[in-house]
Amino acid sequence: MSAAVAQAPGELTAPWLSAALGREVTAVECEEVGSGQLGACYRLTLTGDGVPATLIAKLPSPDPGVRALIAPAYRAEVRFYRDVAGTVATRTPRCHYSAVTEDATAFVLLLEDAAPATAGDQIAGCGADRAAAAVDGLAGLHGPRWCDPALAGLPWLAGDLSAAMGEVFAPAVTTFTDRFAGVLDDADARVLHDAADAMPRWLADRSGPSGRFALLHGDYRLDNLLFPPDAGPVMVVDWQNLGLGHPLRDLAFFVGTALEPAERARHDEALAARYHAGLAAHGVTGYTADDCFRDYRACALQGPLVTVLGCAYGTRTERGDAMFLAMIRRACAMVRDLRTLDLL
Repeated sequence: MSAAVAQAPGELTAPWLSAALGREVTAVECEEVGSGQLGACYRLTLTGDGVPATLIAKLPSPDPGVRALIAPAYRAEVRFYRDVAGTVATRTPRCHYSAVTEDATAFVLLLEDAAPATAGDQIAGCGADRAAAAVDGLAGLHGPRWCDPALAGLPWLAGDLSAAMGEVFAPAVTTFTDRFAGVLDDADARVLHDAADAMPRWLADRSGPSGRFALLHGDYRLDNLLFPPDAGPVMVVDWQNLGLGHPLRDLAFFVGTALEPAERARHDEALAARYHAGLAAHGVTGYTADDCFRDYRACALQGPLVTVLGCAYGTRTERGDAMFLAMIRRACAMVRDLRTLDLL
């Protein structure tokens, strides 16, 4: 019996779950968790013989327009759990069931419930200890598939989007600076406008498969990282932005938006060195520590790029505004401190 795709929480019935899990579920309780804008997540409490006590169900947005717009992201996340998660060394939730419709406008994932691990807080940021754990997770994502030519042959994996991103970044900067006029620091506004001028050139140089490339999480930030209470490996979630690109983009984006500027400046070199050592442990060769730190500096524009685009084209919320302002303040400080624009 095939469980197929459940598209709404009301379809997550005991018979449906029994078919999906291959074990009889006699009762289920469903509670919404998280605050995703592109989909919805529910914690399922199950009763049955040999079934997990709880699972996380990830479903599409209830808005048909959103579903149609981001269908490739739904497909990418399902295919990540099916085809890629087992080939990397970063910790991800165990996937108990996955399905996606042919047009990818609907999907369902039944994932391991990571509780009592808790998500990071992008607004509050983090210190060096949590940053180090997150950096280890990135090395585990990038290292095993570093410059793997097979990745370019995956038709569902987003490739080089640099041209499109370069075209929309400048108007997105205008949207961002207008929205936060009077709140955004003048020095940060200047960094954003300078970055808009440099972005097409930067994207052409940092696009990925023409040089060093790896799997990119695409939104590797604290809200998408689950930290266990025992200080074990972080669990990485939300793989809808998975793509190919220069691997240091993920690293610079995470560090530059998670740590307060003074804290980050104290640990830039150590975190880059830790990441480089992690790559070497996963078999990466021919990439020196000096290469790594230079790329880290050069990829610092990923922070403004992802933050501005996320703000300009996402649904506006009070928490979102606070988050984007915190991220852009930290990211612009990183660009200044590391003199990223001087490298272009």
